[in-house]
Amino acid sequence: MTNQLALNKYCNDFKKLNRSTHPVLGKAPHKPILLLSVLQLIRKGEITSNRIEITPELVLAFKSNWQALVTTLHTCNFALPFFHLKSEPFWQLTFLSKGASSIKSMSTLNSVKDNIAFAEIDQALFLLMVDEVTNVYLEKMLLEQYFPTITDRYVEEAPKLQYALEFEIKNQMVNDTKEEYQTKIQTLENQLTEEEFEEERFIRGGIFKKEIPRLYNHQCCISEMKIETTINAQLVDACHIIPFSFSNDDTISNGICLSPNLHRAYDRGLLTITEDYIVRISPTVRETQSPYGIMQFAGKRIALPQEYKHYPSVQNLSWHRKEKFVM
Repeated sequence: MTNQLALNKYCNDFKKLNRSTHPVLGKAPHKPILLLSVLQLIRKGEITSNRIEITPELVLAFKSNWQALVTTLHTCNFALPFFHLKSEPFWQLTFLSKGASSIKSMSTLNSVKDNIAFAEIDQALFLLMVDEVTNVYLEKMLLEQYFPTITDRYVEEAPKLQYALEFEIKNQMVNDTKEEYQTKIQTLENQLTEEEFEEERFIRGGIFKKEIPRLYNHQCCISEMKIETTINAQLVDACHIIPFSFSNDDTISNGICLSPNLHRAYDRGLLTITEDYIVRISPTVRETQSPYGIMQFAGKRIALPQEYKHYPSVQNLSWHRKEKFVM
C-alpha cells in the first residue's frame, strides 16, 4: 500500500469513528481526543512504536486536550476510548488474560491497567503518524471533523494547557510541605469522581517517577549506578520513603532514587537510610559472595541532590527505619 493510499484509508477510518450518542449531550468526543493525544506524543518522541501503552504522559495529554476542545458536559474518562477504540479496524488490544477479552466495557483507569497490556495500531498507520507532514495532516483532519469551531484555539491552547498542568503538579511536589500536599490530595479526592481521582493519582505518580531521578542526576543514590542510553529508557526508580498508599505524599522530600534491586530491598526493610544519610543493612540479610550484593553498601553515605531543599526528609527516613527496617 502506497503512502497516499494508506493516508486515504486511515483518514476515512478516522472520519467514521464509532461513537456513542447521548440523548442530550450528543456524540462522545473521547475517541478523537485520544487519537489526537497519540499523535502529539508520537510527534514529541514519547511514543516510539505502534504499541500504545497506558502511560501517565498519555493520560495527561488526553486530559489537557479534553480541556482545550470539549465544550459539552461529557465526562473526561481516558479508559473509555482506550478500550472502545477496539471497535475500529486500526486499533487492537492485547489483554493480560483470556478472560479479560470477554469484558464488554472498561470505564476506570485501574480496570484498563489491570486487564490490558497495550493497544497496537496498524504499522502502516504508525508510519504515517511518525512522518511529520502526515502527522500534522491527520491532526488537522481530526480537528476539522470533530471540533471545527475551536480548531484554532486547540493549536494555541493545548500545548500550553499540558505544560501548565504538569508544571502545577511539579511545583506542588517541589515546594509544598508534606501537610500542604496531603491536604490538596484529600481535597481532590473529595471533589473528583473515583475515575477522575484514579487518573489524577496516575499522572502525579508518573511525574514523581520522572522528577526524582532528574534531581538525583539519574543515578542510584546508594550504588551510584548510572546508565545512559540513546533511547528513552529509565533504569533507576523513584522510591517513596513512606509509601504513597500510607502517606498521600508525592513531595520531593518523600523520594529517593534507587536501582531496582535496592528499591525492592528498601521497600521490604532489608536496608534503611539513617537520619544522617548512612545506609544500614538488616541483620537478617545473608549473602553469597557477589559483586551485586547489598552488604557492600553498609555504612555508605548516599549521594544527595545538589540543592539542600531537595534532600529526603529526615522525619521520613526516621519513619522508615522505625516502621519498615527489619531488625
